[in-house]
Amino acid sequence: MEQELAPPRAENTLAGHKRNRPFKKAWRKIRQPLAESRFAKGAIASLFAQALRFIRLTNPPAKGSASISGGEYADLEPGIIALWHGQHILAPVFYPQGRPLVAMVSRSADAELNALMVEKFGIEAVRGSGGRENARHLDKGGAKALIALKKALVAGKNVAMIADIPHGTPRDAGLGIVLLARLSGRPILPAAITTSRRKILERSWDKTTINLPFGRSSIVVGKPVFVPADADDAEMERKRQEVTDSLNAATERAYKLADAGK
Repeated sequence: MEQELAPPRAENTLAGHKRNRPFKKAWRKIRQPLAESRFAKGAIASLFAQALRFIRLTNPPAKGSASISGGEYADLEPGIIALWHGQHILAPVFYPQGRPLVAMVSRSADAELNALMVEKFGIEAVRGSGGRENARHLDKGGAKALIALKKALVAGKNVAMIADIPHGTPRDAGLGIVLLARLSGRPILPAAITTSRRKILERSWDKTTINLPFGRSSIVVGKPVFVPADADDAEMERKRQEVTDSLNAATERAYKLADAGK
């Protein structure tokens, strides 16, 4: 009986693939022009920014969530805000307006949309990747980005940086952010932001979290990490692990606060 039913299923699958071919071909034709169109990318970035504003509006803060709009962390500013890949999406919309911020954004083509979006919130984007495993061997783009971030800190601006290495081990800090702290003398502020209603993309390498409206939000700022100017390789590694531990603790705490009362 199963042998009799198998061919129709195969035919149906084949027919489905054939029906999808026109859509795939059409998408391939428009994908490249969209990728090259500054207007299209700007429009998409604006839509994403509005979506983030709606998510914040419909997610009041949970009890115990940090208040970052006041002067609670003024004595630690300018500081280096550390975030995890895939958990950073809400940062631009929750960052206090009127407080200067410079964010490092990857130089990859996929991250260009992210750079355009953060600019919608008045945040300056610096393109580069500062999470290299060996801080002594940053690529040219990463080195330039770290120099730009250091200058921003000297000018009194906060900076934001993804702590873990792209497509590396998720939620394990690289040395780039530790190097910036050593060079600038400014503290690393591990931060986590989430919502009670969310969708986790389990197949993504960093378990990207898509935050949803109509829930509760929570913000946690973890234990600051200070890196001495004379830190040697062993001390840099200890500080890298300290950033990892503090940021993971902040992330766990943020999820617990948002999920309380579910």
